[in-house]
Amino acid sequence: MSLLRSWSCSLAVLLLLGAAARTEDSFAAVSGEVNKKVVKVFGSGGFQGLAAYGTGILVSAEGHILTVASHLLDTQDLRVHLYDGRRFEKVKVLYVEPDLDAALLKIDKVEDLPYFDIVQAAKAPLAQPGDWILAYSNQFQIATRDEPMSVQRGVIAALSKLQGRKGVFDAPYTGEVYVIDAITNNPGAGGGALTTRKGKLLGMIGKELRNTLTDTWINYAVPIPFLAKFVEQAKKGEYVVKPKKESPGGPGGYHGIILVPNVVERTPPFIEEVAARSPAAKAGLKIDDLIVYVEGEQVVTIKAFQDLMRRYRPGDAVKLEVRRVDKAETGAGVDWLITVELKLEEPPAPKVKTPPKKPGN
Repeated sequence: MSLLRSWSCSLAVLLLLGAAARTEDSFAAVSGEVNKKVVKVFGSGGFQGLAAYGTGILVSAEGHILTVASHLLDTQDLRVHLYDGRRFEKVKVLYVEPDLDAALLKIDKVEDLPYFDIVQAAKAPLAQPGDWILAYSNQFQIATRDEPMSVQRGVIAALSKLQGRKGVFDAPYTGEVYVIDAITNNPGAGGGALTTRKGKLLGMIGKELRNTLTDTWINYAVPIPFLAKFVEQAKKGEYVVKPKKESPGGPGGYHGIILVPNVVERTPPFIEEVAARSPAAKAGLKIDDLIVYVEGEQVVTIKAFQDLMRRYRPGDAVKLEVRRVDKAETGAGVDWLITVELKLEEPPAPKVKTPPKKPGN
């Protein structure tokens, strides 16, 4: 009888320990706190292959937001929704850093927001393979106003150089990333937060990319120590984006693309006209096409497109990815993305007007 009582007590203790373990396995409290420090970002997109929603990380009490450099920023109507449902329009894009594939945004008239301290996060040692992580993002637009972000649990599978591409373009960031053993990099997840199980910031979730070695989708996040300098200097207005080196051979080749008038500060590079028999015409570009990427680098403005094209010279083949609305081809007028290749040429010789003959000649 004593043995039976002893066995019963042991079973009760095990059950209590199991219940306590299950309670500790819940990340609801941590998720609630982290959710206050991430935001929903809405901007350009809404067409095939490019979502119109994303995620950002609050990095100051005054409303600075770290996110990925994406097509979402290509609009004058960029919006941000906070965890409590507050909505901010006309969000400022302070900096876009192509080499890091990151951007810093700013919302105004806010203070005392909960945020991640980037400086402190950068001081922590890098996470190691096998460490448990939590990933927070607005993947698949699961949240719009005050709904909480999605939460995923996984482990760090590796710390490795990023070898990825989007479509035919290589990813601009090629530094070290956390490779994650969870399906984190979905539409809308870019710019989300990767944290420890206790809610400490580890990294920023990247874009949807394919691994160039395996041709499979890769789930990754950029470690915060690699982003901290950009964030801190950009918040102070002191960050300097390094200019790309020009290709030898002079200021670009002829492409035949005529863009809409550059009338505002961030006019998107919409095509207004395609010159006849030009490289653009041969590639199949059309009026109203929006140029989104040049050789894998995002172009948000007309100036950005012009600056990128100055790198290339006659004879170079330049790949563009453009957004197009074509009812005749899609059947429903749905926006879609196409990839074209421009074979640049020498500028055409200017036409010389023949003066009219004088009477009597």
